[in-house]
Amino acid sequence: MSIAFKTLIFLEQDSTVRSILQHPELRPGLENKRLMEEKFKTLNNSFFLYNPSVYFTILDFNHSVYTSYPPKEALNYERLRNNSGFNPERMEKASYHWVSSDENYVFRDVSTSPYLLSLYAYMKDRYNEPYGMARISIDYSFWFQSVLKQSTLRQEYFLITSQGDNISQSVQDSSLSAAIKKQIVSQEDSEYFTDKASDTLINYIYVESLDWYIVNRIPLSILFTEIEELKRQYFVTFFILMGAFILMTFIIASTITRPLSHLQNKMREVVRKNLKVRLPEQKFRGEILELTRTFNTMLDDTNELIRQLKAEERQKEAVHFQMLLAQMNPHFLLNTLNTIKWIAIREKNEDITNMTLSLGKLLEASLSTEKDLVYLKDELELVQAYVHIQQIRHNYQFKITYHYEEQIQYALVPKLSLQPLIENSIMHGVGDLLAQGRIEIRIYRIGHDKMAVEVEDNGIGMDQSRRLQRQAIGRKRPGIGLSNVRERLKLLFKEQGSMEIMSSDDGTLIRYTIPFLLSTPYVSEPGKEHLNI
Repeated sequence: MSIAFKTLIFLEQDSTVRSILQHPELRPGLENKRLMEEKFKTLNNSFFLYNPSVYFTILDFNHSVYTSYPPKEALNYERLRNNSGFNPERMEKASYHWVSSDENYVFRDVSTSPYLLSLYAYMKDRYNEPYGMARISIDYSFWFQSVLKQSTLRQEYFLITSQGDNISQSVQDSSLSAAIKKQIVSQEDSEYFTDKASDTLINYIYVESLDWYIVNRIPLSILFTEIEELKRQYFVTFFILMGAFILMTFIIASTITRPLSHLQNKMREVVRKNLKVRLPEQKFRGEILELTRTFNTMLDDTNELIRQLKAEERQKEAVHFQMLLAQMNPHFLLNTLNTIKWIAIREKNEDITNMTLSLGKLLEASLSTEKDLVYLKDELELVQAYVHIQQIRHNYQFKITYHYEEQIQYALVPKLSLQPLIENSIMHGVGDLLAQGRIEIRIYRIGHDKMAVEVEDNGIGMDQSRRLQRQAIGRKRPGIGLSNVRERLKLLFKEQGSMEIMSSDDGTLIRYTIPFLLSTPYVSEPGKEHLNI
C-alpha cells in the first residue's frame, strides 16, 4: 500500500505527466501515449517495485486513457470514468480511497488473480485543483504467495475480511475454523491467543484502511522446539564466549604482568644504585618496550639534571667565593670603621661620620649571605650609601637621580646588583669628566611579568676610560664587576634574566631584566620586616 502511494506521488509530481494530462493538444496522441508508457516502465523497473507488480491506469479530463498493462477488455473512457471506484461522491469526501476487491481487469496471461487491491485518487496541482484521475492496483494474491514461498518457517498465513471470508492463504488447502474467525473479527485490534482445539498460536493484525485481517498460525510444538533450540544455541554460545574471554584474560594478564614485575624489580634496583642502572630494552616489546624506553629517558634526563644542578651549585659557590675575596676581610674593616666613626663623632667631623656610616651599611649587607633577593627599597638604600661615599670622594662632581614608581618598592631584586652598575658609571664614565656628571637610575615594569633596571650616565664611555686607565700609572683594584652580576642573574633566573651594555663616547647605558616578583612585607616583631612572597 505504501508502494502504491509512492508511485502516485511520483506521477503527480512529474512535470511531463502533468503536462500531458493538462494539455494533451501540445503533442500528437501517439507521442503522449509513448511518453506515459515510458514513465510507467521506469516506475515498474525501479528497485522498490520489484515485488509486487503494480498496474497503472491514468485518465485525464479530455477523454484520454493511459495504462501500463495489456487490458482484458478494450479500454472505454466513459466506462472507466463511471467505474464505482471513481464515484464522485466518494472522491469528493477524500482525495483517495482503497477498493480491496477490485475485479481483475488485466490480461489473463499477465495476472490470473480474481481480484486486485486498487487505490483510486485525484491527481492535483499545487493549487489543489484536480487535473486527472489515477487507479493504481496491486496483485496482492500473487505477492502474498510469492513472499510466503520464500519463507522457510513452518507456519501458515491467511488474509480474511471483517466478515470472516477467506481472501488468500499461504497453504492451498488450509483454513481457519469458524470459532477462530469469530474471535478474530470480534475486535479491531492486533492480538494473539492460543487455540487449544488445534494446539496452535494465533497472531493477527487488523488493517483498518482495507478492513482486513492478516492472520498467522504457528503450531505450539514447532514454537517450543524453536524456542528450545534458540535457548540451547544461546547457552552454548554464551559458555564458548565466556571460556574464550577467560582464556584471553589469562593470556593478556600473563603477557602484561610478567614484564611489569620484571620492570618493577629493575626499578627497585635503580633506586638502590642511585639511578646508575639502565633497564634492558631488548627483552620487551610493544607498550612495555615503550614504557622501558620512556623510563630510561627519564633516568638520563634526571642524571643530566643532577649534573647541571651540581655544576650550577659549584658555579654559585665560586661566585660567592669571589665576593668573599672582594670583601677585604669585612669583619676587621667593620670594627675599624666603628672606631673611626666614634673618633669622628668626638671630633665633630660630619663628613667622616657620614662616610663611615654609609660604608658600614655596605659592609653589613655584604656580610649577610643567606639572602639572594632583597626589597628594591633596601637595595636603593645601599646604593645611596655607596653614592654618598663616592660623591665625597669625587667632590660632588656628579649628580644621581632615581626614577621608579612607589608601587614596586617591594619588588625583589638580587642583593648588591645595582652597586656594581653605579661603580662602573663612576669609574668608567663620570669620574673622568671635567664637567658636571649625571647618573640616572630608572626602574620600570615590562608587561605583567618582567622588570627592567637601567643605569645611564653621560660619561666618556667605557672604551675611552679603559684607554686612559692603561695610560695611567698604577693599577686600580677591580670591584666585583659586571661579569659577576651577569653570572648571578643567570644563576638566579636562568633564561629569564639578562643584561645588556650599550656604551659610546657620549655615555653608557646598562640594563638588566628580571622576572617581576612583588612581595608584601609583614611584621612579626617590632621594627623587623620579613618577606611574604
